[in-house]
Amino acid sequence: MSYDATKLKDFEIAELAEKNMPTPGEWRERLGLQSDEIIPYGRIAKLDFMKIIERLKDKPDGKYINVTAITPTPLGEGKTTTTMGLVEGLGKRGQSVGAAIRQPSGGPTMNVKGTAAGGGNALAIPMTEFSLGLTGDMNDIMNAHNLGMVALTSRMQHERNYDDAELAKRSLRRLDIDPTRVEFKWIIDFCAQALRNIVIGMGGKMDGYMMQSGFAIAVSSEIMAILAVAKDLKDMRERIGNIIVAYDKKGNPVTTSDLEVAGAMTAFMRNAINPTLMSTAEYQPVLVHAGPFANIAIGQSSIIADRIALKMFDYNVTESGFAADIGFEKFWNVKCRFSGLTPNVSVITATIRALKMHGGGPKVVAGRPLPEEYTREDVGLVEKGCANLVHHINTVRKAGINPVVCINAFHTDTRDEIAAVRRAAEAAGARCALSEHWAKGGDGALELADAVIDACKDQVNFKHLYPVEMPLRQRVDLIAREVYGADGVSWTPEAEAKAKAFEENPAYKDFATMMVKTHLSLSADPTLKGVPKGWVLPVRDVLIFAGAKFLCPMTGTISLMPGTSSDPAYRRIDVDTETGKVSGLF
Repeated sequence: MSYDATKLKDFEIAELAEKNMPTPGEWRERLGLQSDEIIPYGRIAKLDFMKIIERLKDKPDGKYINVTAITPTPLGEGKTTTTMGLVEGLGKRGQSVGAAIRQPSGGPTMNVKGTAAGGGNALAIPMTEFSLGLTGDMNDIMNAHNLGMVALTSRMQHERNYDDAELAKRSLRRLDIDPTRVEFKWIIDFCAQALRNIVIGMGGKMDGYMMQSGFAIAVSSEIMAILAVAKDLKDMRERIGNIIVAYDKKGNPVTTSDLEVAGAMTAFMRNAINPTLMSTAEYQPVLVHAGPFANIAIGQSSIIADRIALKMFDYNVTESGFAADIGFEKFWNVKCRFSGLTPNVSVITATIRALKMHGGGPKVVAGRPLPEEYTREDVGLVEKGCANLVHHINTVRKAGINPVVCINAFHTDTRDEIAAVRRAAEAAGARCALSEHWAKGGDGALELADAVIDACKDQVNFKHLYPVEMPLRQRVDLIAREVYGADGVSWTPEAEAKAKAFEENPAYKDFATMMVKTHLSLSADPTLKGVPKGWVLPVRDVLIFAGAKFLCPMTGTISLMPGTSSDPAYRRIDVDTETGKVSGLF
């Protein structure tokens, strides 16, 4: 059943739905799982993916559906809400369906954007567990990552304090780490701008090695990236051992294997490698695994979760972060290349609100009331803004798969505004469906479900944008022109020197290109809306994630540690001391 989303808050709908949420035992029976394939964690559970994959290895994969979006406002346009709604709609059509989504970061949850559980009647439940740590994967990632930093900094201290003979007594060899070329930072899962740049090791010689350091947000960790792309525990162990934490004074990489800490780091991840099983508000299964942002990382749920879901269900709906220029591009050229999986269709989430912004509407600021232009009819603004939608439709079509535009309905949308979006989408070669999943759950998503089922029958001619043999700078230029609409790329001397060195090193020839760019514009300037013209993509640095096998061109002024706003969500979060219920999260 659906609830009155206009009168009830998300957490109230969640509480009502959670009363009848399947238990781990009920899920086991319903999904046909063996008793040792499900690991209960209170109201939720983890799935032992290796056992499930082995048992179902000969079963054909189901249909593979990606959910992406147009360039969003700072409020987000409801990709997770659409993902949950589509799963509920397919469920109403009697289909075997599940979803694979990311775990939310504590940074946005406690800041402005809030949790990523969806909204209204298109929710992932239980919401409190989902928003506050779930089954501990984020803590495992932070522990594994920060242990690597502990190993690095303590080694630097010992090498400074002891000569070679003394190090040999301690079974250590001198790594001769260059303190000016330390690549690793500490991580924390909050938006903590005060920790971006710090000095560590102050005090005496037993208080560590004094140097500049800093924190990044946990979801930007290479451990998180590895969780998203690893095939199994063996693959994860190998990747963690290849993480470059620093360079020595001769310019050679120093890895976690050199520090003899990779095994212990992997030990923290032994449970995190299994996806968590949750539920939609209408009781379809939802797998939650990995949680990287798309503007600073891969922005996808894990390959492991998709592999399980494609075996368990006839339809697997997986979500990519942010818009098609970022999340879908990485799904297309990185995740699918690594996994070998071929998608059947991509759903592009659009809102009238965002289209008005791209058509020239006033600035949208998170935490402030929307200007009235966004709640009154203005077909002209919508029509102008559809240029952004068409750009993303064309991007998806370049992959050789079929887009379905989902108009994520708001109660202020008018018939003529919706008709304008349909005309633009269909003229660009996409199916288009209005979906009222927020208000009506699966019953409101039937048009969307039918469009997706129909699109899954089409032939797919899936192809990557570039071959793996293409050099890094050519890849970046191609992505900039074909996906972002840039006129070209400009490189700082330092970034170009790094890119050239990576291109000349055969060890990096098959590394993925992981662009780091703002999600608020097709360009590198978040203030430019619509489809900017006459601009050049600025690349200021190239980071390497050797374990994940990523080369990460950094554009614009993206920071790996976001800041907390003046009116963060944590000001309204509390706990009922009688019942233990959390309020204010949603």
